[in-house]
Amino acid sequence: MKKFDIYEDPHRRYNPLLDEWVLVSPHRSKRPWQGQNETISTEKRPKYDPECYLCPGNVRANGLQNPEYKDCYVFENDFAAMKEEELAFESDIKPTFFKSQPERGISRVVCFSPRHDLTLPEMEEKDIENIIRTWQQEYTALGAKDFINYVQIFENKGSVMGCSNPHPHGQIWAQSSLPTQVSRTQASFKKYYAENQSSLLGDYLKQEVEQQERIVIENEYFVVLIPFWAIWPYETMIISKRHFGKITDMTDEEIKAYAAILKAITVKYDNLFSTSFPYSSGIHQTPTDGEAHPEWHFHMHFYPPLLRSATVKKFMVGYELLGESQRDITAEKSAEILRNLPDVHYKLNSK
Repeated sequence: MKKFDIYEDPHRRYNPLLDEWVLVSPHRSKRPWQGQNETISTEKRPKYDPECYLCPGNVRANGLQNPEYKDCYVFENDFAAMKEEELAFESDIKPTFFKSQPERGISRVVCFSPRHDLTLPEMEEKDIENIIRTWQQEYTALGAKDFINYVQIFENKGSVMGCSNPHPHGQIWAQSSLPTQVSRTQASFKKYYAENQSSLLGDYLKQEVEQQERIVIENEYFVVLIPFWAIWPYETMIISKRHFGKITDMTDEEIKAYAAILKAITVKYDNLFSTSFPYSSGIHQTPTDGEAHPEWHFHMHFYPPLLRSATVKKFMVGYELLGESQRDITAEKSAEILRNLPDVHYKLNSK
């Protein structure tokens, strides 16, 4: 009987954050591709676009005019997914197949820069620090509202990820319930903390740093790695070395280190296929329900769809929708590829 090789043979890996499994099929990474190729825009964007509804001074779809902002600009989403108003609701306590409940929330847009042509990897670290401080302010302000129990900070980058405007921006959705992924993560954190009196991600990170197999970037305060259980080909996670739960717990030095590592990983992403690399990213942190959450450990996810080139993406279909998540290239191989990429953005190298 052949001896199992985790780098070559099909196997499943366990995700302790979501209490689920992922199927890994390393032998399939060599298969030929005759499927869909995405169209990647090579258009050089201007610093200011008079037609962009996020640029300074321009009028948005709802008729409101943006100020002539100079750094970050935050406004209420003109097409918010949730509403702030409270609705009368009588709970149906009987077992039913048709359960529902109203959801209150606030949706905001965060313009990262007045420059229409910049993305995170092309920004200066000091400007990324300003974004982080803006996130801190929004987390505090939104979390202080008595009906807000979770603040989700995220970014969709690129048309492949459904981003409708290329101007550098992210979103914040704050709501009264814990979203499903966050609720599952919290349950795992709580269980581990109750059993070990320590952070699940903190203990996991110690073992990852010892092995160094899936580490992509490391500085004094943060680590970027490909999670052992990653689903997307070049999925990464930023984990704080110090155990704290929320973005407002960061020291000034940690803010600087966080900005540096955000720039570093997004530069590597762009360098992978010499393109503005699409992804969805988001911060997972302590709920704002007023309770103590020593189990929470600050982390950020990056979920990029690209697989083999700037035009070939991974699809979540068939088995992934009906069975469980599946990937071909191993986390270890992805980490090695990203780790060995240049630290200087490819556009600067080409000059």
